[in-house]
Amino acid sequence: MLISFTKMHGLGNDFVVIDAINQSVRLTCEQVRFIADRHFGVGCDQLLLVEPARESGVDFRYRIFNADGDEVEQCGNGARCFARFVRDHGLSEKNEIRVETRSGVIVLRVEPDEQITVNMGVPRFEPERIPFQAAARADEYVLELNGDSVTAGVISVGNPHAVLLVEDLDSAPVAGLGAAIESHPRFPQRVNVGFMQVVSREFIRLRVFERGVGETLACGTGACAAMVVARQRGLINDKVTVELPGGELAICWEGEGRPVMMTGPANRVFEGQIEL
Repeated sequence: MLISFTKMHGLGNDFVVIDAINQSVRLTCEQVRFIADRHFGVGCDQLLLVEPARESGVDFRYRIFNADGDEVEQCGNGARCFARFVRDHGLSEKNEIRVETRSGVIVLRVEPDEQITVNMGVPRFEPERIPFQAAARADEYVLELNGDSVTAGVISVGNPHAVLLVEDLDSAPVAGLGAAIESHPRFPQRVNVGFMQVVSREFIRLRVFERGVGETLACGTGACAAMVVARQRGLINDKVTVELPGGELAICWEGEGRPVMMTGPANRVFEGQIEL
């Protein structure tokens, strides 16, 4: 099976994007892992499938697979790449594109400067909707880890996130602590782990350990989750710049019950084919 693909990235968070409308594509977990492998395959953090819509009133179905082969609910940087992909490949001429995901419908808007704004939907705080094991909703939770404990904000922005506030992002134990929290038993579907440093009311720095991937150069949903957690604690304003290792995103959230809006770039790297 010969598959055509496009390699793309959003702030260094890289993707293999596959048109599953004009070619027949059915991938196993093993095939996803092979494509994502940076030595034997193409190499990517996530693989994205562009499929025909199954619901009325939407333009496409958007499916996301982590590098370990697991299908996940949402990916913000991938959503921006999705928008550019369908425009570059002539699948849509719309400036506003409605896309079906596992966690609901999101809206992608191509701005005049070619930046992409994604309506990421309304954040979810209720533990059962994250999902997260807790007796009741709280602004922050204590997680026990081998006799130690950490405090985190826990929310869903289409996928689960735990956000830790740190004083010095550069020295944060992202790899070790991120891996421990990712597989914590209170997260039945695992969790993405953000390490956030609030610099000012308009600027935060962030590193993210993504489930099934490890630390990435950027995480769109992680940036949204960090902004919401910081805003809920009164640390920032409703519009902030989030600096990640791969670059900056603009995040806007007006408060509970309102959607999170994310704006940033999407870049095409190359086109190719791979034999599976």
